[in-house]
Amino acid sequence: MTNRMWTQGVEWLAAAASDPRICKRDWDRGHGIALLEAGRYWDVLSVPDRLGLRTLDLLFRPSLPVPGPTLVDTSSSRVGFFLPPDPDSRWIGSGVRHLGRGAWVAVPPPYRPGGALEWLVPPDGTGRLHAPLMLELALREASDVPPGAL
Repeated sequence: MTNRMWTQGVEWLAAAASDPRICKRDWDRGHGIALLEAGRYWDVLSVPDRLGLRTLDLLFRPSLPVPGPTLVDTSSSRVGFFLPPDPDSRWIGSGVRHLGRGAWVAVPPPYRPGGALEWLVPPDGTGRLHAPLMLELALREASDVPPGAL
């Protein structure tokens, strides 16, 4: 990722903060995590890490566009997929959590990990997110993989 993309990714991500200037300043000073509100610019679909990693692998197929921002939390063994906000969406599945308006998401800056939080696909500043239908299809396919087949 180039410095320009990092800068654009920081601007895009910090826009979700209640005070983007403070968020960026804290990141610059090495305070690695910001709590950002979901539901305005993006929602997050959080899934168990094994399912999330399988799904992300499927989304990196050459025939598909580059996946949207994806975050891993190793302390809670979860992967979060950033997708367009949709207050009416209903994601169902074992361990699946949809974080929308009213939910807060801990995120490191796009250019470095923040403890247990790390970007698998950092935001690039373009506003690109996961397409819900493509994500759903990949999740379904990843769910069919036998345990231990990673």
